Amino acid sequence: MSILDVNGILVSTEVIDTYFCCDLEACHGACCIEGDSGAPVRPEEEPLIQKAYPLVRHYIPESQQRYIQRHGLTYTDADGEAVTMIVNGRECVFTCFEKDGSARCAFEKGCTEGTSTDFYKPLSCHLFPIRVSRIGDSIALNYQRWQPICEPARKRGRELGIRVYQFVKDPLIRAFGEEWYEQLCEMAEAYLQWQTNRDELK
Repeated sequence: MSILDVNGILVSTEVIDTYFCCDLEACHGACCIEGDSGAPVRPEEEPLIQKAYPLVRHYIPESQQRYIQRHGLTYTDADGEAVTMIVNGRECVFTCFEKDGSARCAFEKGCTEGTSTDFYKPLSCHLFPIRVSRIGDSIALNYQRWQPICEPARKRGRELGIRVYQFVKDPLIRAFGEEWYEQLCEMAEAYLQWQTNRDELK
């Protein structure tokens, strides 16, 4: 694994060369209900969540609504960062369920169905499987390999020829802007071509 510096943002080459495209029919939205911590929430997102929650509350099971009444919408994790509240140590309180049992973010459902909020979801969720961290003063983007839950996504990505950085185009533009994303694509194409040339010489 190497690192590309895209205008000051450090991008793991796993984000470039890993195939990935969510297959909800296979995973049923497990990322909403699996794990041991909530999704990271940026400071500017907390008031957006507070504003949007009443508009999407009707999508969320009543038991989770009661949990939110008692415990709130977010909490501070062991690293001192704000994250979405979770139920039973694993399930995000903003999870709603479709008729087929698949888990879905209530904010996303309200936004995409055009019935309520314009807050899509926390950026950390939108960027998945990319995780954002800091290395010194720099922002770093890394691919989170989640076994075995996301194996269907990797398989589908290979079948469709879609890589991580392409799959998360919209949230990357949301986070860093369209000009930055275009620069990422240029560097990704150059890196993949270099990788192909190197392999042919072996």
